[in-house]
Amino acid sequence: MNLKDKIAIVTGAASGIGKALCERFHAEGAAGVAAVDINKAGARETAASIGGLLFGADVSDEADIIRVVEETENHYGQIDVFASNAGILTRDNTHAASATNEEWERIWGINTMAHIYAARAVLPKMIERGSGYLLNTASAAGLLNQIDHTPYAVTKHAAVAFAESLAIAHYDQGIRVSVLCPQAVRTGMTGDSDGGSAGFDGMLEPNAVCDAVIEAMEEETFLVLPHPEVLTYMQRKTSDYDRWLKGMRRFRDRIRAGKVEV
Repeated sequence: MNLKDKIAIVTGAASGIGKALCERFHAEGAAGVAAVDINKAGARETAASIGGLLFGADVSDEADIIRVVEETENHYGQIDVFASNAGILTRDNTHAASATNEEWERIWGINTMAHIYAARAVLPKMIERGSGYLLNTASAAGLLNQIDHTPYAVTKHAAVAFAESLAIAHYDQGIRVSVLCPQAVRTGMTGDSDGGSAGFDGMLEPNAVCDAVIEAMEEETFLVLPHPEVLTYMQRKTSDYDRWLKGMRRFRDRIRAGKVEV
């Protein structure tokens, strides 16, 4: 898909990848971009920089997603692209199931259900006209894993699986799907750190991630890997799962020995 004259919604737009996507979509010639974030002040700043719409919204609340879609349609017309990008990180501090129910529910709502709510809100009209693009931000953790961050890894795996389902079910109806799976990106989630264990292959700036996104959308490629090394890691994982698990346990031990930061 070429973004010229297209209408897009981007969640998590107050900062990081979401902000960069809004700016890049605008630079690529999008006719309108709606910047969505629970941080309304941040969304306002992003929207102001590109002359777009702003929405303060909780992406884990389906009613908020419906409101954003309806008001964007009322303002711009049909929605061509929904970039479901918002995400959060939750750590399991004691063991792999130690996060509380409340923590699980919150991260599940933002990292997984938000993608479902977005697709549910825009798919019917996209299918009816035979075109539309869903860009879902997951993570390399959704393809590999994330040590000591079980809720994050699980919800990102689910996000990848949902994107796969969309791509399988609706390709012949004109719907294109990409899932963005970076490692460490300099965002509010990583702060001023080097990205810890996820940063082994380098901390990318959000603009570099956008380069990979635009290329994937133009070529209508499903898997967006700003860190190309992730493909090699996936291949190693699937070629010998037990060997990969053994390697991850060694990696975990290095982290706990303080040899790798997370």
